Amino acid sequence: MPYVELTVTIPADAWIGRISRDYPDARFRVLAATATDGTGAARLEVLGTAADRICEAFRADDSVTDLTVLETACHRRRLQLETTSPVVLTAIQSSGVPLRTPFEISDGRMALETTIPQEQLSRLGESLTDSGITYSLERVQPEADSESLLTDRQQWLLYEAIDRGYYDTPRRITLVELADELDIAKSTCSETLHRLEERVLKQFVTGDCEHQPDISIRAD
Repeated sequence: MPYVELTVTIPADAWIGRISRDYPDARFRVLAATATDGTGAARLEVLGTAADRICEAFRADDSVTDLTVLETACHRRRLQLETTSPVVLTAIQSSGVPLRTPFEISDGRMALETTIPQEQLSRLGESLTDSGITYSLERVQPEADSESLLTDRQQWLLYEAIDRGYYDTPRRITLVELADELDIAKSTCSETLHRLEERVLKQFVTGDCEHQPDISIRAD
């Protein structure tokens, strides 16, 4: 099955399309999302200096029927909301493609990546087009025969650690704080980071890793 990266342009009249374009420097990380019978629900993080104003913009939007702020931190809000306009979600789900989270939205564009059969990829393209949603394929490659360098959970933890400043100098967050914010045990967080660091470093320095994949780790 091919590995696919695509960028979906969210319609300007969709709530997340409007607000993400109003705040182009902000990032919207969708942690979970689903659409059913014309309504949608999502858990997401708003990242950026305007995070508080963005939450207020969500509340003021007619398409957002419910919003709960779950966590507040500097330049970050984690929230859950419901909407009557899940246009993109509905198009993706109707194609039968499983929505891989987390994914990010910025300035009206949604970045998606998944591994799916060719026929399912074709159905996804048709569904988006039929819904009036434009998209572009950024990358298509055959799936490697071996497993990927990092598991999905390792990649998720790596992205979170980078975004929250664990690898900054000086660090903006400690291991204990990172584990607490992600609601995982400190020992699990430490061991997972150690394993992924070992794999990445060995691959980078010597290429000596039990798997030899196409590396696709992105921290942007």
